[in-house]
Amino acid sequence: MTHTKFHLSRWQHLLALGFGAGLAPKAPGTFGTLVAIPFIIGFATLGLVWYLAFLVVGTALGIYICGKTARDVGEHDHGAIVWDEVIGYALTMLLVPLSVQSLLAGFLLFRFFDIVKPWPIRWFDKRVHGGLGIMLDDLLAAVPAWLVLQLLFYYQLLN
Repeated sequence: MTHTKFHLSRWQHLLALGFGAGLAPKAPGTFGTLVAIPFIIGFATLGLVWYLAFLVVGTALGIYICGKTARDVGEHDHGAIVWDEVIGYALTMLLVPLSVQSLLAGFLLFRFFDIVKPWPIRWFDKRVHGGLGIMLDDLLAAVPAWLVLQLLFYYQLLN
């Protein structure tokens, strides 16, 4: 995987690459997902309205920056583009009581669904292109991850 076409001096590339985390030589999506943790904690501390605003603005911005960066490097959904993981993991943690355990469980669940891409996630991933396509599969992966996380709390398997 080549990284020579990325320019961290361009704000779109900087964000799309998760402030450089996406340039990790192995598992860039996993490193990119970790970038979400300060955002999750920070916006959860500010309250639900700010958290939702971050998700909405982060998603809209992500559609633009991920699409622009992919076009700039000439490769759809290059592995180094990880802003979609940041927002996907943040969506997974929506309305979840934060703790080390919940952050870890949410992280593992989100990564699982993002990597495996069960139906219908894989269907959308193959058919929706551009910035929206890059963002959509991660947003969709967050839904079952969020549901499982909620069930873990409901059945008190996680506190």
